[in-house]
Amino acid sequence: MQKTWKIKEPDISLKSRLAGDLSTNGLFAQILINRGLTDKMSVESFLRVGLCDLCDPFLMAGMKAAVGRLKSAIAGKEKIFIATDFDVDGVTSCTILESELRRLGLPVAHYLPHRVRDGYGLNSEAVEEAVSFDASVFIALDCGITAFDEAKALKEKGIDVMIVDHHEPPAEGLPPAVAILNPKQPHCRYPFKDLASVGLVYKLIQALSSGDEREYLDLVALGTVADVVPLLGENRIFVKHGLDTLNNTKRRGLSTLMEVAGLNVKEKKLSTHSISFVLAPRLNASGRIDSAHVSLDLLLTQDSREAQRLAQSLNGHNRMRQKIEEKVFQEAMDMVERDVDFDEDFIIVLSHEDWHPGVVGIVASRIVDRYYRPAVIISLQDEIGRGSARSVHNFHIYEALAQCEAFLKEYGGHKYAAGLSIDRRHIGEFKALLNDIAKKSLGKERLAPVLDIDAQIPLSLINRELLRQIDLLSPYGEANRRPVFASLNLLVKSKPVLVGRNSIKFWVSDGEATFEAIGFGLGDFLGLVSASPRVDAAYCLGWDEWNPHTPVQLELKDIRPPR
Repeated sequence: MQKTWKIKEPDISLKSRLAGDLSTNGLFAQILINRGLTDKMSVESFLRVGLCDLCDPFLMAGMKAAVGRLKSAIAGKEKIFIATDFDVDGVTSCTILESELRRLGLPVAHYLPHRVRDGYGLNSEAVEEAVSFDASVFIALDCGITAFDEAKALKEKGIDVMIVDHHEPPAEGLPPAVAILNPKQPHCRYPFKDLASVGLVYKLIQALSSGDEREYLDLVALGTVADVVPLLGENRIFVKHGLDTLNNTKRRGLSTLMEVAGLNVKEKKLSTHSISFVLAPRLNASGRIDSAHVSLDLLLTQDSREAQRLAQSLNGHNRMRQKIEEKVFQEAMDMVERDVDFDEDFIIVLSHEDWHPGVVGIVASRIVDRYYRPAVIISLQDEIGRGSARSVHNFHIYEALAQCEAFLKEYGGHKYAAGLSIDRRHIGEFKALLNDIAKKSLGKERLAPVLDIDAQIPLSLINRELLRQIDLLSPYGEANRRPVFASLNLLVKSKPVLVGRNSIKFWVSDGEATFEAIGFGLGDFLGLVSASPRVDAAYCLGWDEWNPHTPVQLELKDIRPPR
């Protein structure tokens, strides 16, 4: 879909003042201003990412009660039962908490639901296993904020419940628990609201003050990036330091997974890209295809043989996931082209028999990327559908699902991603209501993808100093994207070629400077570039990982004919 380019218009006086205050150039000042950093203090605060800048964990509602209950359990050597989610955030959360509690001498057992059999969230099986384990404390990680029945059942059994969950709290109140750690809950004065569950677990460990919590930062970075939470505030601090820890991880399972996945930290440092596109998909694959226990066991093990076996298993699961995903995506695309009326369907809702529930979230994301409309993809098995929803930046999908509550069995999630279960017979009514909600808040003009561009520049401004300045803004991810530049009317200097699965590569020049450009996933533009001697290019700046003799590369985000 053609993107609308939105090139930021600089405030000349503000840019000049900020550049002077920081003793920097106007282009870097403009990049900072585009991120809302308009004065020296805000810039220094953003760039300052020391662990000492983390907030006091006891500012979080429920923290004092949680620490008090755990210290009591430590003193009494009580049994702790952990129930977690099957994604990377849940698995890393469980790894940290279980490792720390075992280090403190507590007996710990854990439970992970099976995605296909159990779906998302707490269930009666988790309650039964906690009772069988004779647990006195039950801790829900990355789930539980809507688990009223399960929390009540545990309380009736005399088991204290703690909930550590970053998902949106329900409007009707909170489950009964001795402590709930969720900065989004009402009246919580914790200043940073967007921690992933793994970040909440880290804050809990920090509050316990039982050891050097920095050793867990590799896992915190892994779960934070994988859960696509905003990389601002404390998340930025966690990931910045966590990447350093990850590059030197002492976890046998994690280092083995890196080797199996082809990541060589001796040659190239890991980045958020390494997590998002290499490590996280493999760790998620076991929970999507089979059981997340493989991922949890890998993160917990220090045995070399076991680590190798588990890492190879995850690699195999990931290959299987890719095949299943592609099949479901193609079937979904056929349904879109056949059944979706883009004048009426502001949200794409698709359901199909036996689509694997482990890949519907990825397929929903790909549908959103292709058509720039919110999407709900539902796997039907017998009379129940399990679905995943993904959204565009200007539509709160969780709030929309909340308005459809009458038709849903369960739902939960965030602004841009959510999960749900639904009776087959209600899907038509659900789709109609969801589209009515979307039509009221989404005009068609808001359903066109916009590419935000930091500045229009000549290629001659690109040099190592600019890349050094840009690197100061990393780590990049959700809400902290890499700077995007535009250069217009560039001469295509070489014949464009297809590389990889669907990428395009060619050289461009503006008459003063010449660079290689590569468009990952932009193979469809081959005809446009081949037929035109000149193009407009929007791009990020990067290094060619495969050719050290080419210092800088334009990583294309969009291409269009000159205007």
